[in-house]
Amino acid sequence: MTTITGTYTNHATRHPDKIAIHTTSQTIHYREWSEMVCQTANWVDAITGTGATVGIFMPNGIVFLQLFSGIAMAGRTAATFDAKWKPAELEQRLTVSSPSVLITTKELAKRIPNTNAHIILWDDALEQISTCMPSCALTVDGETPFYLGFTSGTTGLPKAFVRSHRSWVESFACNQRDFHLDESDGVLIPGALIHSHFLYGAISTLYAGGTIYVMESFMPTLALQWMDALPVTAMFVVPTMVEAILKENILIRKPMTIISSGAKWEEGSKEKIRERFLHLTMYEFYGASELSFVTFLSDEGNRQKPNSVGLPFHNVEIQIRLENGNLAPAGEIGKIFVRSTMLFSGYLEPRTGTIQSMEDGEGWLTVDDMGYLDENGFLYVIGREKNMILSGGVNLFPEEIEAVLSQHPAVEEVAVVGLEDSYWGQIPVALIKGSAPKKELKRLCREKLSVYKIPRKWFFVDELPYTTSGKIARRQVQQFIEVEALIHE
Repeated sequence: MTTITGTYTNHATRHPDKIAIHTTSQTIHYREWSEMVCQTANWVDAITGTGATVGIFMPNGIVFLQLFSGIAMAGRTAATFDAKWKPAELEQRLTVSSPSVLITTKELAKRIPNTNAHIILWDDALEQISTCMPSCALTVDGETPFYLGFTSGTTGLPKAFVRSHRSWVESFACNQRDFHLDESDGVLIPGALIHSHFLYGAISTLYAGGTIYVMESFMPTLALQWMDALPVTAMFVVPTMVEAILKENILIRKPMTIISSGAKWEEGSKEKIRERFLHLTMYEFYGASELSFVTFLSDEGNRQKPNSVGLPFHNVEIQIRLENGNLAPAGEIGKIFVRSTMLFSGYLEPRTGTIQSMEDGEGWLTVDDMGYLDENGFLYVIGREKNMILSGGVNLFPEEIEAVLSQHPAVEEVAVVGLEDSYWGQIPVALIKGSAPKKELKRLCREKLSVYKIPRKWFFVDELPYTTSGKIARRQVQQFIEVEALIHE
């Protein structure tokens, strides 16, 4: 099948009464799921033009998945917006993506800033969707865009990345071949669907014909209860979730597969989780919104190379390039380039609405991560050239936080970097030159930023270090903060 929803009708025919989605309040079987998505697709097709972008600004749950899948089936592009974003963050992303329609709830609609998008409340949408045909005959090509998400560049401003159906369908093959998942699996999705890791876990399982168990919000006690009481065989997580589950001190005796991404899974945590999950298969993978899957570390790989991010997926090629463009020998650090059928289509150019491909002439792509391959082909990632901070599986961008802090009149200069943390992976830390009180800076951040972007530690200095070109020397800032953090422990 060439589209991410292309298997639904087949599943509805083969096993109509099999559970597709289970939540705390609702259970949807495949016959019903196929009809819901088809009705939604027909509605989207009726209210939007070819190539339109449709925004989803909804709480976590079945409705989010219904809209996302229906938009994709209609051959339109779904742009997803996080209910946790502040008005300024939401406004930026609406401006960048320019959806023609934005679907939301009555409560969330109060938080939407001025936009050219036509806002449709879910209650009204549902009434219209219910009148549509429960079968869909729309033809969609595999190269058609279906998903628009947001990342950020070196300026800290949001960038919209676009994925095609083919890129995710090719990724679904990794679930089966590399993670050994199939239609017999029940997959727990404990995280918010606004994050592509969990959205991918849900959509890929539905494509295969498995069952997903979707939590409206992550609660470690409920996750453990579901694993014990329901036919859950696999779970998509980020490492912070594993830490929260470990604190519950409960044994899981049945076989379980855990798939982790978003940050490096610490070796100590892996050892502890094996003590609680008595029949565990672990996978962690390295990837990016632009690259999709790159490498994965299996149980065997963990035993051999616990500090690596694993071997390439079956359909991925990797090169390490030196500054002069030459390929790096084994063990030598360079920039990581990836080639596969899973790469994103490109970034959306806001002024023209066109998609800008970032691949080179031979189909290779980099997100400027640095690393090396060892003699056995295992990849090691040593840093992110673009200064990105990975905290709790979420990408944070220092420039965005710095721009907010700089708004305080008593802040002369500011630098934000990531500090290693045993629980979060990294936490944002601010280095401030100026006389602004920490209390006021925190209040400013709470007004302008999502909670997880607020610096966890604050240091105040007389001067910030600079490079010879006049830029803030982030490496020296990083070293200073690491030393100060040790002193103040």
